[in-house]
Amino acid sequence: MSDASPSRRPRVLSGAQPTADSYHLGNYFGAFRQWAAMQDEFEAFYFIPDLHAITIDYDPALLRERTYIAAAQMLASGVDPDRSILFVQSQVPEHAQLAWVFNCLTGFGEASRMTQFKDKSAKNGAEKASVGLFTYPMLMAADILIYQADKVPVGEDQRQHVELTRNLAQRFNHRFGETFTVPEAHIVKETAKIYDLQDPTRKMSGSNASHAGVVDLADTPKQVAKKVRSAVTDSGSEIYFDREAKPGVSNLLTIYSAVTGKTVEEVVADYEGRQYGHLKVELGDLLADFVGGFSERAQGYLDDRAELDRIFATSAEKAREMTVPMLRTVYERSGFVLPG
Repeated sequence: MSDASPSRRPRVLSGAQPTADSYHLGNYFGAFRQWAAMQDEFEAFYFIPDLHAITIDYDPALLRERTYIAAAQMLASGVDPDRSILFVQSQVPEHAQLAWVFNCLTGFGEASRMTQFKDKSAKNGAEKASVGLFTYPMLMAADILIYQADKVPVGEDQRQHVELTRNLAQRFNHRFGETFTVPEAHIVKETAKIYDLQDPTRKMSGSNASHAGVVDLADTPKQVAKKVRSAVTDSGSEIYFDREAKPGVSNLLTIYSAVTGKTVEEVVADYEGRQYGHLKVELGDLLADFVGGFSERAQGYLDDRAELDRIFATSAEKAREMTVPMLRTVYERSGFVLPG
């Protein structure tokens, strides 16, 4: 049943949770830009994991709005629904149905070792953590395996979940017959790592305590320029790249390189003999133009919810052409009596 025949392009699947009012610069340069590029090489499946989003406390109306925002920003990043499938997770019910099978294949101790659960539950105490948060990795495994994905673009923080996914695929195949493609994590080495402008030792994240150092893709040009000009820099005045000695300046150089396409070395050469202030002002202007243009494209999609709904419906239909027969195969091999 493993669908890794040479007659098709390799399959890639990835998603980004709709848990904020906007994605940020780190999401764009660390993920979305790569997603757009992968559409040429891969059969691409990109999705909005709204089922994952309810593993923590949430507001239903806000989740619905953020799902539309997520789609609009993915499309503005270059995800093309004519070249890939962009769907909402909850509109493809086979994800949740397959996840239950994987819940029953996963040991409690195995699930307990997932570092993301330990980290997230530690914030509010394990007693307040939902069972959904605990079983999140099994749903993630279902997301990947139901499409027979070959590659999964993830950050280092998700590598452990991909390893669990591989283990579950191999475990099912061993017990019930060859069924799932065993996927590989696809860590893009050259991806620009964007750090918080106020704390350049931490990666840029919507969950950071302060949002002052996070550049959202929905920020106004004025907000962007102000955040960059207020960015933390380092002692001394010379502009060069050194993540350990100069994390603040190195972060600005990385962002400048990502926005312009120049190498970091070229940017450093451009600023030889100049001051931090010059770099911050000019980068602020460049980034304001970039985010301003991005925000306009995203708003164009948000202004046409009917078109977004059409994309969701069409993509869910395409996705279910794969997930329905795949789940039926899994159920049959698991010993369930199938409807006639």
